[in-house]
Amino acid sequence: MSEERDDIVVLVDEDGEEVEFEHLDTIEFNGNEYVVLLPILESEEENDIDEVVILKIDHGEEDSFVSVDDDDELDAVFEEFKARMENEYDFEEQ
Repeated sequence: MSEERDDIVVLVDEDGEEVEFEHLDTIEFNGNEYVVLLPILESEEENDIDEVVILKIDHGEEDSFVSVDDDDELDAVFEEFKARMENEYDFEEQ
């Protein structure tokens, strides 16, 4: 029996396929809110944190996630995430 988790976010990709992510953090930064998500991979050997997805929360009629196109904004949010999570994860410089 699979355990139900409340930290799982399911998004639909450009091909209409559902993709599961683990919610790692929600960050308030420069007046905006962002979510940091980790793709849940099928293969357990690939479950290292190599890449996270950062999306901005759009508080319209319904909350939704939108992609962030500004690289400086993404980098700043990622740096904030790393500072908050430095004791939980080992981030390798790339």
